[in-house]
This record gives sequence, C-alpha cells and structure tokens, in this order.
Amino acid sequence: MDPSSSLVTVSVTRITAFTISLIFLISCSTFTSTEAYDALDPNGNITIKWDVLQWTPDGYVAVVTMYNFQKYRRIQWPGWTLGWTWAKKEVIWSMMGAQTTEQGDCSKFKGNEPHCCKKNPIVVDLLPGTPYNQQIAHCCKGGVMSSWAQDPANAVSSFQVSVGAAGTTNKTVRVPKNITLKAPGPGYTCGPAKIVRPTAFMSADKRRVTQALMTWNITC
Repeated sequence: MDPSSSLVTVSVTRITAFTISLIFLISCSTFTSTEAYDALDPNGNITIKWDVLQWTPDGYVAVVTMYNFQKYRRIQWPGWTLGWTWAKKEVIWSMMGAQTTEQGDCSKFKGNEPHCCKKNPIVVDLLPGTPYNQQIAHCCKGGVMSSWAQDPANAVSSFQVSVGAAGTTNKTVRVPKNITLKAPGPGYTCGPAKIVRPTAFMSADKRRVTQALMTWNITC
C-alpha cells in the first residue's frame, strides 16, 4: 500500500472524529441555552397579560392572567411561581386568587398593613377549596395548568392584585421588571413587559364592551 494513502486515511479519520466531537459539543451547548425549547412545539409559550381595571387612591387594581399556549407541556404540581421587581416603591395591598410567599417589611405602615411590601414579590396560586370570597375566575388550582392543545379551558390561570404607591394614571404607572416564571421541569425565560392595546371585555349578555385602562403583555 502506498504510504501516502495510509497517511491520508489516518488524517481523514482524525478529522472525522474531531468533527463529530465538535458537533456534539455544539449540540450540548445549544440544548443548555434553550432549556425550555420543544422541537415538537417550537413556537409554544406562556403569555402573561396584566390588565389594569380600576384606579384607586394610590394605585390600581389589576387582573393578571397566564395562558399556556404550549401544545404538549403542562404545568404540574407544585405549580407555577411568578415573580417580578417593582419599578418604583409599589406595595401590594391585597390579592384574590393568589398570594405572595412573603410579606416583607411593612413596619412603616400603621393600621392597615399591605399584603406584601417586598421589592421583588413571589406569587403562587391558591389551592383548590379556597373560600369563594378569595377566588376569581381561573384561580385556585395550586398552580397546575393544562396545555392549550390538550385542554384549553384549564390552560388559563388568573389572580387579582391591588397595587399601591404606583401612580394613578397611564403616564405615572410603570410596568414591573425582571419577570420570572418557574415551574417543574425545564425553566422559562421571560421577555420584558410591553404595553399593548387595552384588552376589551364583552359583557355576559354580549350587549356591551368595556376595556382595560392599561394592558401589558409578557411572553415566557
């Protein structure tokens, strides 16, 4: 055999092995950086909609709704955990359908204490069996959500929050920052909150349409 042919064969073998190793490493790094990516549902996401429905003396009342627009991935027990950082010095006066995991330091408030005074509150869903006067629609399932393709009626989760020290107009209210969504399994990466066209609501008799005062969306 020609020695040069043997040399070429060895070189090709080494290059092939190197190429396979490189592709493997790239694949691993790609998998790590897109941990929630699902090849069967590349456009799936969880969309969070924050609708400001009413102004209060020092802030607003809003309904926060999560839609699991993934086809196959459900959120199972112990459910979702939603967090954010307030843009100013907001506090949460009260909540329905959910609660924060910590109250934080509310010592500067005399008499009526807020539900939460933390700069970066963490919110969890309430459990099934919660008293009706603490519930709103689509709440209180322990953070468990079906996927949109499998069971759209149960792919929604909502809670109501009354926010203080927040401003009382569209120009003074600030969207929250650093939104985080955690759930069992691979994690989620959430984009920034974006102000969008206010949500329109149809009355039960379908004869009147109202709209939110402000709406912003977050995609995770």
